[in-house]
Amino acid sequence: MKINEITKVLEQWAPLSNAEEFDNVGLLVGNPHADCTKALITLDTTEAVVDEAIREGCELIISFHPIIFSGLKKITGKTYVERIVLKAIKNDVAIYAIHTALDNHKFGVSHQMGIELGLKKQQVLIPKKDTLLKLTTYVPNKDANKVLEALHDAGAGSIGNYNACSFTTDGVGRFTPGEQSNPSLGAKGVTQEVEEQQLHLILQKDQEKQVLTALQKAHPYEVVAYEISDLNNENQDIGMGSIGVLESPMNETDFLNYVKKQFNTSHIRHSKLSGKKISKIALLGGSGSFAIGAAKSQGADVLITADLKYHNFFEAENKILLADVGHYESEQFTNKLIASYLTKKMPNFACILSQEITNPVNHF
Repeated sequence: MKINEITKVLEQWAPLSNAEEFDNVGLLVGNPHADCTKALITLDTTEAVVDEAIREGCELIISFHPIIFSGLKKITGKTYVERIVLKAIKNDVAIYAIHTALDNHKFGVSHQMGIELGLKKQQVLIPKKDTLLKLTTYVPNKDANKVLEALHDAGAGSIGNYNACSFTTDGVGRFTPGEQSNPSLGAKGVTQEVEEQQLHLILQKDQEKQVLTALQKAHPYEVVAYEISDLNNENQDIGMGSIGVLESPMNETDFLNYVKKQFNTSHIRHSKLSGKKISKIALLGGSGSFAIGAAKSQGADVLITADLKYHNFFEAENKILLADVGHYESEQFTNKLIASYLTKKMPNFACILSQEITNPVNHF
């Protein structure tokens, strides 16, 4: 299959529009129309990972972190980034990065951390704004159910754990078909009054094209009247981090030992122990100091994240336990998550997990 066929499947799952503005996601190296028989999944793209891809016959590397963050003015092999890009190009290995597009997925990186800890009732910790639209359209009464069904099938009307959501207002539509029209109701030059339903549905911004295509196909009118409005609502299905509860509360020491075991790490940097029971857990894979306030406001007993600085630990204020498990350690389950999704969506396509440990941090 073609590389862009694979990336399309990934982007239906984790749309690039959901990535953070600072990020560099998508196909970073390679021809999207090139053939691909096998993909290698990795947390980071290193020279050793490119060598592994070549050795395994993989034409595509699907990396969580992007190897290129800022623009490259020269590609001479002077830096490790340039050497990796040169080697990939020379050997026809494409590189795709998913990063914060997957971080912002409801069932993404942080949710997977929660699964590893056996958490229940997980929800997005920091819901994202400006990702929702409202569609308003007008349909003859007899066609309303048909149009609604088509819009729901295209993804409109999903709010949290509820699907096929809509609101309807009854009214009368008026129009006069022009001489060049081909009206499905009425006659040219004659004003029509039709009992109609005004339909309101919420949709994700990345669904706009497919929803409007479905509307045009299902609607009986030659010209469809509709409005699209931006919403500033928080989107409970998109955002950073996750928060859930343990099946049974644990004391702090037992909990930290449990995290060490589940995350296969030898040590955890943490704030002062308070003696509280741990029940409600906030998680954010990667650098997550910005989530401390959200975790505290939602009543979390602990925030598990990475890359906390010295002064971040003061922000615990004896109200929450802050646990820094390490950047790599917090995201180590991501490869399995990506591979599981691709295997489910493309069972006949070969994708393999990289065997390279790309963690650049070592402890003495």
